[in-house]
Amino acid sequence: MNIDNYYAARKTVFERFDESTTATKIVLSFLMACITGLMAQIIIPLPWTPVPITAQTLAVLCSGLFLGKKYGCLSQIMYIVLGITFIPWFGGMTGGLDIVLGSTGGYFVGFIIASYFIGYITEKYAKARNFTRMFAVIGVANFALIYIPGLIGLALWAYLTQGAVLGVVDLLLMGLVPFIFGDLIKIAATAGLSKTFLPKD
Repeated sequence: MNIDNYYAARKTVFERFDESTTATKIVLSFLMACITGLMAQIIIPLPWTPVPITAQTLAVLCSGLFLGKKYGCLSQIMYIVLGITFIPWFGGMTGGLDIVLGSTGGYFVGFIIASYFIGYITEKYAKARNFTRMFAVIGVANFALIYIPGLIGLALWAYLTQGAVLGVVDLLLMGLVPFIFGDLIKIAATAGLSKTFLPKD
């Protein structure tokens, strides 16, 4: 395949998804929710925090990239709702409302927001789909839109369940700092997928 055929092929795939039926998009959203659940099983517990390292953030970032704002966001809503009600696919094969209301609950909220934001930028600004710009977009989504609600939720959980008021340093050491290196790899990987698979016009 020469370079022109490659560019034409990825544009065709992108347009076919955009033109596909609502039912097809919902099915793809469900598949992305499944992928998020599978990635959540790649888990590394940390002894000083109830928030583990998982791979699910990569699926969250990709959901907005490939499904757009509406259906990427839907995929994460499906992941959360089905995890609460039917499928134990949160980290460590857990499920139920208590997980969403627990120490990681704020991050779940961030998943929905981040997926929508990435999808919005991807759909509206074709030139943002290159590596450098998408790295910046996904970086904002990851470190602001996921971690701000995540840290707020973690602080509320610590106060409501343990009566502990976490200082800023303790909160960051529990809910952000251990994940920075891995998140940078996920952000770079997602930006690389954008450069490789998404059309730039």
